Amino acid sequence: MGIYEYTRMPFGIKNAPAHFQRMMDTIFQEEILESWMVVYIDDIIIYSETWEDHVHYIDRVLSKCIPINQKFSLKKCNFGQQELLAPEHKVSGLSLAMDQNKVAAVVQKPVPKSIKEMQSFLGFASYYRNHIKSFAHITSNAAFSQGLGEALHQIQIVDVEPGEGVIFYISRQLKDSDAKYGATQTECLCLVWALEKLHYYLEGAVFEVYKDCTALKSLLRMKTTNRHTLRWKIATQEYRGNMTII
Repeated sequence: MGIYEYTRMPFGIKNAPAHFQRMMDTIFQEEILESWMVVYIDDIIIYSETWEDHVHYIDRVLSKCIPINQKFSLKKCNFGQQELLAPEHKVSGLSLAMDQNKVAAVVQKPVPKSIKEMQSFLGFASYYRNHIKSFAHITSNAAFSQGLGEALHQIQIVDVEPGEGVIFYISRQLKDSDAKYGATQTECLCLVWALEKLHYYLEGAVFEVYKDCTALKSLLRMKTTNRHTLRWKIATQEYRGNMTII
């Protein structure tokens, strides 16, 4: 008889990922707050604008790991990369793209032959819905004719690819409760839904909103006691967006 104790985090324990993530966040709290490091469980991404900063950041991370006996597998490490695969996406300084191996897996999937297989396929393909324009409309059933859709663009300020670049496409079908809204209210619903969906990108940022509904501006400015409109007005007031009618 004796005491059995793990010396490393074992697989299969329900709370293991959350516990490990909390430990990593505590260890690298300063680095994460300085916004040059991202930690996702046992994956660490260090990013910088210059090579000198990159070397300095790597040195800081490794120096912090030595006293606590934290080890890395060298064959799993990549240094000085201009692009990399971070959970299922290809990330670079200019873009966030789909992993072509995952795209090939979707393309090569057999044609669904039952409702269950169709549901499985849609769930599988939905992982990359942010990269597919009007995904909700494309995958909707034949009886469905309306939905919400927006796109988040960023003006490129580098010489490599001047112009606008798409960051995300977002879309969803209209719910039964949304069918009672008129055209202007639906436009407002779409705006508020998009702001909430893209909150982490837009919070604190100055941005432009392009809409083709002139009445939308009036709806957000008018005095009203309608609870839906009031909620939408309050939701838009926390953002620094400027609306342009096109």
